[in-house]
Amino acid sequence: METVTTSKGQVVIPSKIRRKLGIKEGTYLQIDVDEATKKIILTPVTREYVHSLRGKYKGKGLMKALMAEKKREREL
Repeated sequence: METVTTSKGQVVIPSKIRRKLGIKEGTYLQIDVDEATKKIILTPVTREYVHSLRGKYKGKGLMKALMAEKKREREL
């Protein structure tokens, strides 16, 4: 599927994909960039996504991990 960006940089996600991924009005999307392949990765922040993160930072200081992640984002 293809879509077009607007003059404001907005992108429409086709309804078929939105339904499949549970994206509704107000759903937050996490945006990542794969520099090697020049791809933009959109991940809907749904309950399922949040639950999938459980235990990801276990044993680490969550604040330190979040600060490090934010620092990496700023460097891009």
